Amino acid sequence: MLFFYNLGIALYTALLWVLQFFNPKAKKWVKGREGLLPAIAKALQDAPPRSTLWFHFSSLGEFEQGRPVLEQTRQVMPQKRLVVTFFSPSGYEIRKGYPLADHVFYLPTDTEAHAEALLSLLDPEFAVFTKYDYWYHYFNGLRRRGIPLYVISAIYNEKQSFFRWYGFFSRRMLALVTHIFVQDQQSLALLKTIGINQVAVSGDTRFDRVAHLAQAAKSFPAVQDFAGGSPVLIAGSTWPKDEELIKSVVSYLPGWKFIIAPHEIGESRILGIESLFAGYGTIKFQEPDNSNASVSINTRRPTPNVLIINNIGLLSSLYRYASLAYIGGGFGAGIHNTLEAATFNLPVIFGPNYQRFREARDLVSQKAGFSVATTEELAAVIETLKEPATRIAAGKKAGDYVRENTGATAVILKHILTP
Repeated sequence: MLFFYNLGIALYTALLWVLQFFNPKAKKWVKGREGLLPAIAKALQDAPPRSTLWFHFSSLGEFEQGRPVLEQTRQVMPQKRLVVTFFSPSGYEIRKGYPLADHVFYLPTDTEAHAEALLSLLDPEFAVFTKYDYWYHYFNGLRRRGIPLYVISAIYNEKQSFFRWYGFFSRRMLALVTHIFVQDQQSLALLKTIGINQVAVSGDTRFDRVAHLAQAAKSFPAVQDFAGGSPVLIAGSTWPKDEELIKSVVSYLPGWKFIIAPHEIGESRILGIESLFAGYGTIKFQEPDNSNASVSINTRRPTPNVLIINNIGLLSSLYRYASLAYIGGGFGAGIHNTLEAATFNLPVIFGPNYQRFREARDLVSQKAGFSVATTEELAAVIETLKEPATRIAAGKKAGDYVRENTGATAVILKHILTP
């Protein structure tokens, strides 16, 4: 099985090398790994010698999920060198300047030679991987060196390869982990059926993260001026299908303002949203180096009603101005982050593809989340939630759900940092 694993890594790398000529993300993935190990060696050689703590994340989503553990570790152990690695450009490109890390690198592809080289350079006291990203050579190298490896905020289901008849090699990787912190009892029970017993239920660190975001949300005077005291619907991490759905019900909310924060902010996407909502007056918002950003009006209407966010990374703070939230992605691979909105005591609406996300299922069951598939369904939900008392009650349920599920970070750190 190891032969086929290595072959798969080689084929995946070769495929991305070809795709780089057609796909910007693939190009960043390839270019980011050119001369990577020598660059890591030089960066560490030029830094003062310190013992290292290694945090790895697949992409930006996993970074935000594991961030509470990383930041609390930095607070408790400020003298240590903290190294962060990413597999995906979506994480590295946005967080390569993350101030709490001493170094941020791409993860070299998982070959035995690369794993040996990186582990020799880092020689970490321990390694923390968040949720996904299981790499055999790195896991095996850590085990052979006697370096603790922790997987945090993990969640499992019976359809994953670990639990299938052909999943021997996947199970072998799990056995190399020192301790796995899972989000729920179901994951714990599944792991025990395959003989993985080094497990504890900690909960999901995302709840700790979003609870902190609500307390530390940035202010945007220009957005507050745009809202002007009107109720606001924020549509976050949207795709074209989501935006078309929102546009179809604007007339159901007279007197409301709308903020659209698309998942991708390329020029063609922003122009498309401006065109879609042109009849309602649009404003573009892009934050410069400070939060006192101004907006650029692109309308002849005296009172624009739609604000388009032309920035990545603002959404979690923008929810502070919302009365109601719509979360995008539910007509594609799956919905985006509902908890960032829920923590602000907002009811959340999303498309039909949400079943893979436990928090979305929980919010629906508590009548704090609402799934819609058609304009008619969205209009019916809007009709209910535009009543302030109903909306506030549903939002309180959403906020309470977040607050009741915090505490995973403390559970994990108690285990990791206790001698």
